[in-house]
Amino acid sequence: MRSAAVTPGGDQIRWVELPGQEPPRVYVHGLGSTSPAYFTEVAVHPLLAGRRSLLIDLLGHGISDRPTDFDYTPESHADALAAALTSAGVTGAELIAHSMGGSVAIVLAARHRHLVSRLVLVHANLDPIPPTPGATGSRGIAAYSEEEFLAGGWEEVRDRAGAHWWSTMRLAGREALHRSAVHLARGTVPTMRELLLDLRIPRTYLLPQADGPLPGADALTEAGVSVVAIPDCGHNIMLDNPEAFVRATVAALTDRDRD
Repeated sequence: MRSAAVTPGGDQIRWVELPGQEPPRVYVHGLGSTSPAYFTEVAVHPLLAGRRSLLIDLLGHGISDRPTDFDYTPESHADALAAALTSAGVTGAELIAHSMGGSVAIVLAARHRHLVSRLVLVHANLDPIPPTPGATGSRGIAAYSEEEFLAGGWEEVRDRAGAHWWSTMRLAGREALHRSAVHLARGTVPTMRELLLDLRIPRTYLLPQADGPLPGADALTEAGVSVVAIPDCGHNIMLDNPEAFVRATVAALTDRDRD
């Protein structure tokens, strides 16, 4: 395990690092998750192993610190992640990022261009979403005020999330979880989709085949984003179908025509 201070108060982002060749790969988890739990199996797969790999936890999540005075916007998450990567001596990394982590990775690539050479986005949030009481995921959490969430709304979220997701969600700070969800649902200006369209690095977007066509896929493809549907999986593609995930990721990371 490695760590780096990323706030003026000294709050630490931590990650599990696997040794290997440069350039490094950075794996970033989604809301209420942790990268070692979600990415270890694929990171050590024979087709992906051998690179220096950082399985990193965003501030407020997993093994990282959970400051209550941090706002947890995508921009703040991205800047804290940039500070950790800089401390680790990372430049030109290949980012493999899931869900909310994909949104943070897009913002990171837009704000700290020297840190990112490629993006593999795994069912990442690209657009604002309306808060929806009773829903699962960020839209359900965002439907609470922070006071409501801290006073007991988190228990309702726990029950809706189920044992698997809650096993990592319970590691997140409650303020961190709520604020991250609120700002994820609100999105960025420009939106994550607009930022992604403007990036000039190789970009791939993986989604479950069962979801049907990705909204706005034509515009993404025209901008050079490879959109790849993965069979036999849900939102957690790397857990549900690791072999297909690895094959698609390897293709995304070795497609020289898009350099």
